[in-house]
Amino acid sequence: MSDIPPKDDELAGTEQPFVQHLMELRDRLLYCIYGIGLAIAVLAVWPGPNGLIDFIAHPIKAHMPPDAKLIAVGVFTPFFVPLKVLMMVGVLAVLPWIMYQMWAFVAPGLYSHEKRFALPLIIFGSLLAYIGIAFVQFFVLDKMFAFIQGFTPDSVAATPDIASYVEAILSLYLAFGLAFQVPIVVMLLVRFGLVDIAKLKSFRGYFIVVAFIIAAVVTPPDVISQLALAVPMCILYEIGILGAGWFSRVSKAPEEEAEPGTAVDKPAEDKPSP
Repeated sequence: MSDIPPKDDELAGTEQPFVQHLMELRDRLLYCIYGIGLAIAVLAVWPGPNGLIDFIAHPIKAHMPPDAKLIAVGVFTPFFVPLKVLMMVGVLAVLPWIMYQMWAFVAPGLYSHEKRFALPLIIFGSLLAYIGIAFVQFFVLDKMFAFIQGFTPDSVAATPDIASYVEAILSLYLAFGLAFQVPIVVMLLVRFGLVDIAKLKSFRGYFIVVAFIIAAVVTPPDVISQLALAVPMCILYEIGILGAGWFSRVSKAPEEEAEPGTAVDKPAEDKPSP
């Protein structure tokens, strides 16, 4: 048996009643709603719904005739589409705040060494999501619509419906925002011992196939958007493998840093003289 007395669990005695957990969850959800509401109010003043719609519609309007406009087919579309865009941008604007509230809800059940790396992961995950969405807005949409408009006959006037356009880009924002979380997922899988780095490297070829299948399912049926999603996923997978070893080392608990049997070295006994 080890000579070191077992340390008390730092989470011992922190259990809370189920009703108190529900109240804490309610408070965190309300904080998220307040943050989204504040962001929507600010965005409604500046740049306003018109400015937001002009911004997100720029990639497709760049490939339409100069005097062409997006159309609103539905009766209530002119009202609901700006509202949907305001809500969408409001949620994206306070994404770090929402993720912080999620972390704050589970933080009491985390050890101190886990709390130390939770916030950096939240910041890194939010940054990756923003990069994915920006990649869609400034690269994917432009190349995708250029590819699609290249097949439009001269006798056909391409005037898309604004509602269907907003739904399409929303799905792309969501797909790329989630796909760019691959490094976070890979690092957490390795950290919690579900897989090791050697298995991740051997799974590399299968992941490439999975990435292209996912891209074919969640993106429009054009090769540009599919490649634009699958290729970054493969690159981010490699980044996750590189970061997994480092993250596993720096996020270890103090008791995990020493191998069994090496935590304490007993002093050598004096040997009797011959």
